[in-house]
Amino acid sequence: MDPQSQTTSLQRLQNVEKRIVRVLELAGGVMDEMANPSGPRKELVNNHCSEFMQLIKDIQVTLREEIKSACEYRPFEKCDYVPRISNEICHKKLEYVIAQLDEMKLTIEGCRNAA
Repeated sequence: MDPQSQTTSLQRLQNVEKRIVRVLELAGGVMDEMANPSGPRKELVNNHCSEFMQLIKDIQVTLREEIKSACEYRPFEKCDYVPRISNEICHKKLEYVIAQLDEMKLTIEGCRNAA
């Protein structure tokens, strides 16, 4: 079993956070190097860019795996809360419509009796 599968999801996401910080440090380092008055050191820029790209790929893979595993994990899959609440809301709406129709019926009857 590889070490990544032995870590928790939270630990993997914390590692992603650390990688993002490192990516920002690398980008800042390249920007500093480009602003260097004596000109950028090509080897340093290349190394930073290579590490940057590798970290971005690692971040993408880890986040994709975490999103996929989060989609597969559905602890409330058999929960009937949403359909039950939807039914209750529909029931209340129907009660309201029926009350409005009853009032309309009384109004129509009242108009017929007045005429």
